[in-house]
Amino acid sequence: METRADCRYSQEHEWAKKETDGFRVGISDYAQSELGDVVYVDLPQPGSSVKAGQSFMTVESVKAVSDVYAPFDGEVVSVNEQLADAPELLNTAPFDGGWLVLLRANNDADYNKLMSADDYKAFVAESSK
Repeated sequence: METRADCRYSQEHEWAKKETDGFRVGISDYAQSELGDVVYVDLPQPGSSVKAGQSFMTVESVKAVSDVYAPFDGEVVSVNEQLADAPELLNTAPFDGGWLVLLRANNDADYNKLMSADDYKAFVAESSK
């Protein structure tokens, strides 16, 4: 399972990375491996509001349709349009080409409430027991 030190993680297996214009968000490498082959991504509309811990989009894999949860309150600034034609990017490059949305947080400090990479690894190891 790959994690990146420059990202923070939610208990629902999303990652967020601070960018100059907001926070890039995706699903973790662990989440994509649990999902299996991703075949469709239902992206939200730019400008839509999201609430921490609430589903704001879905990802469909060969196994199931799964909700993606907002890591914090905010607004969708932009979405990764590449996923419409290449949803498999979530499997092959979850931190790079497979990012989902760019969010503008209502409170940037909420980012710091997410888990560090090391804390997330420990969380996954504990929850997998």
